[in-house]
Amino acid sequence: MRIDHIELRLLRLELVRPFATSRHRETHRTVLLATVRGDGLVGWGECVAGAGPWYSAETVSTAWQCISEFLAPRALAEPFDHPRDVADRFEVVRGHPMAKACLEMAAWDLFAKQQGLPLARALGGHRDRIESGISLGIEQDLETLLHLVEESLAAGYRRVKLKIKPGWDVDIVRAVRARFPDIPLTVDANGAYVPTDADHLRMLDEFSLLYLEQPYPPDVLLAHARLQEQIQTPLCLDESITSVAVAADALALGACRIINIKPGRVGG
Repeated sequence: MRIDHIELRLLRLELVRPFATSRHRETHRTVLLATVRGDGLVGWGECVAGAGPWYSAETVSTAWQCISEFLAPRALAEPFDHPRDVADRFEVVRGHPMAKACLEMAAWDLFAKQQGLPLARALGGHRDRIESGISLGIEQDLETLLHLVEESLAAGYRRVKLKIKPGWDVDIVRAVRARFPDIPLTVDANGAYVPTDADHLRMLDEFSLLYLEQPYPPDVLLAHARLQEQIQTPLCLDESITSVAVAADALALGACRIINIKPGRVGG
């Protein structure tokens, strides 16, 4: 497969409702899109970096620069045997996994169209439908959150994830679990806690959560392992998982039982 042209564009979209995590509150989403062209077809890729460095060090601005100056020239230099070769060609560039994943995804989309296949099939998938969950942000009051949970379940979402932070955690989860005793429920702290909060986090065990996601900052695998020894709720790591090697280390250390792998975080 050959990529003949790459184009980048930015979109700024207003969210249906503001979305707040333990680190940041957003009312708009700035999206970087990449289109790659070859054989008269177009492949699309989306960069998952945000407008600011709240979730990741990468932003749409740094991704734009990295793609324009370093990744696009390598993608255009010569044909690929297969889209999985795109990541190999980008290895010379350190870091910037979200920028790399943006172009790699576009290459996969182009490849799928060239093969006349749905992207899911090209990636090795077999199902044509998947169950979807929803992530609900930190709200101004509990009643609003409870209404959103009820609304989400009525819309067909099969699992609910609640964003939490110190001061918006145990009591909130208790209220949601009391109102909805049987739903698959998870919580995500986005690294808002520190190891001295372990006793407090252990209080979440009573709510039969599927998992507690990223309680501590990304770079403290040993602290996560110690926490997992102290609580029954499975830990899930997201921001910590930046590569296959880190995922293997996290599992070997017992830092988590579940891994949330995002293509943008691991470079495609």
